[in-house]
Amino acid sequence: MNNTAPKNQEIERKFLVNDNRFLNESVCAYDIEQGYLCLQPEKNVRVRLSDDKAFLTIKGKRKANSLTRFEWEREIDPEDARQLLQLCEDNTVRKTRHIIPCGIHNFEVDVFHGENEGLIVAEIELDHENDSFDRPEWLGTEVTEEKRYYNAYLAQKPYKQWNRH
Repeated sequence: MNNTAPKNQEIERKFLVNDNRFLNESVCAYDIEQGYLCLQPEKNVRVRLSDDKAFLTIKGKRKANSLTRFEWEREIDPEDARQLLQLCEDNTVRKTRHIIPCGIHNFEVDVFHGENEGLIVAEIELDHENDSFDRPEWLGTEVTEEKRYYNAYLAQKPYKQWNRH
């Protein structure tokens, strides 16, 4: 029996992070810069550069009443990624990603920099929409349904521009 999400499908949930206790559980961290060649409601095309690796990713809109969406990703040459980043729309998104093992899953905790400084978001990818997972104490409010916490949105309207009261 196949226990993973279908090929080219992503099932992801997003959460705010309550505090920095996650840092004590981080097994590795790396810096990411990513930009968007296409930003449309139904799809986006992303270029990501991280250390000595680079990726081109196409993401589709989430299916209605679902956590699942199309995702196609391929590794590309880092120099190609640097050149493509020059063509990207609006701001690039810069962040440090921490990998946090938690039960049988890993959380990816993104600490944003630059125009998104102050924002920390945890993501978990699941094999099935109804999968259960352990919730660490530092995990805060779920924001999966809130588009403004998606990187594509942050590239267009950075966190520092939000009207927070």
